[in-house]
Amino acid sequence: MNSTRKYSPSSGKQVEIELHEMHQGTLKSGRSGKTVTNPKQAIAIGLSKARRMGAKVPPNPNP
Repeated sequence: MNSTRKYSPSSGKQVEIELHEMHQGTLKSGRSGKTVTNPKQAIAIGLSKARRMGAKVPPNPNP
């Protein structure tokens, strides 16, 4: 069993922030600017932002 963490605590916090924004209705997606309503999409946005900030997050499986 590998005990190393896949995701850093800061990346989890970023995902939490994005989900909160989604529930408030203020989270927008990329270029189109449409409101995000899918929780999976909100998680993906949070992980992407965490990656850009340099947090420990595995690389995107679908580049």
